[in-house]
Amino acid sequence: MEWKREVKILLWMIAVFVFAFLMPIESMRLKEAITAMFDLTRWYAREHVILCLLPAFFIAGVISVFVSQGAVIRYFGAKAKKWVAYSVASVSGTILAVCSCTILPLFSSIHKRGAGLGPAIAFLYSGPAINILAIILTARILGFEMGIARIVGAVVFAIVIGAVMSFIYRKEEKAKRDEQINFPDMHEKRPMWQTAFHFFTLVSILVFANWGRPGNDNAGGGWYWIWENKWYITSAFSVFLVFSLIFILKLKWQYVLLASAVTTISAFVSPSPLVPVLVGIAGVAILTLTDRRDPENKEWTLSSWDFAKQIMPLLALGVLVAGFLLGSTHDNTAISGIVPKEWIEQLVGGNSLFSNFFASIVGAFMYFATLTEVPILQGLIAAGMGKGPALALLLAGPSLSLPNMLVIRGIIGTQKTVVYVLLVVFMATITGVIYGLI
Repeated sequence: MEWKREVKILLWMIAVFVFAFLMPIESMRLKEAITAMFDLTRWYAREHVILCLLPAFFIAGVISVFVSQGAVIRYFGAKAKKWVAYSVASVSGTILAVCSCTILPLFSSIHKRGAGLGPAIAFLYSGPAINILAIILTARILGFEMGIARIVGAVVFAIVIGAVMSFIYRKEEKAKRDEQINFPDMHEKRPMWQTAFHFFTLVSILVFANWGRPGNDNAGGGWYWIWENKWYITSAFSVFLVFSLIFILKLKWQYVLLASAVTTISAFVSPSPLVPVLVGIAGVAILTLTDRRDPENKEWTLSSWDFAKQIMPLLALGVLVAGFLLGSTHDNTAISGIVPKEWIEQLVGGNSLFSNFFASIVGAFMYFATLTEVPILQGLIAAGMGKGPALALLLAGPSLSLPNMLVIRGIIGTQKTVVYVLLVVFMATITGVIYGLI
C-alpha cells in the first residue's frame, strides 16, 4: 500500500536524523575508525586493483569467452567424474596466489559457463585458501605443524563444503544436470593447448607480479630469489603474452609490437611498476576492442569489463565497511577500527568453543590480502591467541571477507551465500576445537 511506502520513507528519514544528531564526531575511536576505513581502501587500490584485480578480470574473460561451455561442463559439470571435478577444484589454489576478492571473477566465470555448484564452490574456497606461498609462509612463521594443518584442512574444506552445497541444492543441480546431459559436444575453435597457453600465461603474470617477500630475515633461498627477480620473470611471461596475442589470437603483429614497445618504454621511465602494468593492460584492451578479424577478441575485453562492473562497486563498499569495523592492518600500519582490537585478542584466547567460533566469525568478515593473514596471526598468537582459534581464523579468513560475501550474493543469491558462509564458519570452528585439543 501507498501509506506503507510513505511510513518506510519517514522511518528512514528519522533514522538518518537521529544518527546525524547523535553522531559522536568528537570520539577518537570514531575518528580512527574513519581513518582506518579510508587507509584500507587507499592501500587496497594501490596494491591490489592494478596488479591483482585487473589481470583477474582478463583471466575470467578468457574462461568466459575462449573456454567453451562444453569444456567447462566436461570438467566441472554433469558429464565430469565427481572425483575429477572436486580434485581439480580443491587444489586449484596452489597455482593461484589470490585473495578472497581476486578469486571472484574466476568463480563467476566458471559458474556462468555451467560448472556444477559443488565444484564451483570448492574452487571458490580453495583459490585463496591454499596458494603455495601462503602455505610455505605459514609453516615457516607459525610452525610446520600449523602449515600442514592448514593445507589438509583447506583441501578437505573445499571438497566437503562443495559436496554439502551440492547436496542441499540437489534439485537445482539435478535440473542443471538434465540440461547438460543432452548438451552437444561442441567443436573447439582452436586447439585446447592454445587456450591453455594463453590462460596460464595470464595466470603466471598475475602470480609473479604479486609475489610477496618471503620474510624480512630471509636474505636467501629460492623463494627470495623469485621475489627479488619477480619483475624480470613477469616480463618474460609478458613476452609469451605477446606471442599469444600474435599467433593464437591472430591480432595484427605491427600493433602488438607497437603496444609492447610503449609498455617497455613506460617501464624504463616510470618509478613505479604499476605504470607499465596499467599501460600493458590498456594496450591489450585497445588491441582487442579494435580488432575486426575475430569478434571473440573484442568479446574477451567486453566480458572482462562486465565482470569489473559487477564486482568492483560491491568490493569497494565491502572494503570500506571492513576497514571501519575491523581496522586497517598492512605493512607496518595498524589502525584500529570501531571494534577494539583488545576485545578480539581477549576473546580468542584459549581453546573454548566460543573462542574458536569468534575467531571464525572475525576471519570470515575481516579482509585479508594474500599472505597478510600470517603476520596478523603472528601478532595475535603473541598476544595470547590459542592455536585452535588461530587455525580457525586461517581456514575462514583468507577465503571469506565482507567484500567477498557481497559479490558472491550477486552471483549465486542470498540464500546460497548464507549457507556457504555458515558452512565455512561451522567447519572452521569445529576444526579449530579439534586441533586445539591435539
